[in-house]
Amino acid sequence: MSIFSKIFGRKKTETGLVDSERTMEEFMTFVRVYYQGVIAVNLGVTNMNMLPDLALFKRMLKIPTQNNKPGLAEKSKVKKVLMADYDLKDSFFREIDASVKKNCKKQQDIQSYFFKFQGFCNDLFSLLDNLMKWKFRLSMLNKKLLYQQTEKTVHDIVTKSEWKEVNDQKAAWSVRKTAEVLGYSEEWMTDFIYNIVLLAKNEAKMNAKKK
Repeated sequence: MSIFSKIFGRKKTETGLVDSERTMEEFMTFVRVYYQGVIAVNLGVTNMNMLPDLALFKRMLKIPTQNNKPGLAEKSKVKKVLMADYDLKDSFFREIDASVKKNCKKQQDIQSYFFKFQGFCNDLFSLLDNLMKWKFRLSMLNKKLLYQQTEKTVHDIVTKSEWKEVNDQKAAWSVRKTAEVLGYSEEWMTDFIYNIVLLAKNEAKMNAKKK
């Protein structure tokens, strides 16, 4: 069963498309669909094999192609899901649009762009995992405090010049440099990471209940 079969096969809530058992995998899949939708529209990609998450999303939801532009209807649909279920603002998507436009000017750029973005995510997650000590602090924070803690940590990453640990300093500089290349602000990184951390917290709770 595909990830979309699991997501849209579940009971809908009054405020969103999926129930409370959301996962990091689902969130990242939706984000990838939006990225791929933007790329398809900007570069006129018609070979859906190049954009597998978008192709699966389109097929599972039976979304008709809008104005003969693959990706147009799909990115609109997934944007609504992300805004409704994850409280993401329109500015979050505008930054993705601008990042793709800046870094993906031809179809040959797609692979390198996603490689760069994946490296950025890996470095950012690894650094935040170390700085925020998720395993020990997740259960102690409510949503407001969790957002504030994430916001503060991201601010440190993009502004702090001196770190106690050399490895943290190198990782922070790497994240900062890649964020500049990709064109992502502190606010974008905070909103992105906050959802990841919140979902990690929810998953930890669900796993604890199953034991």
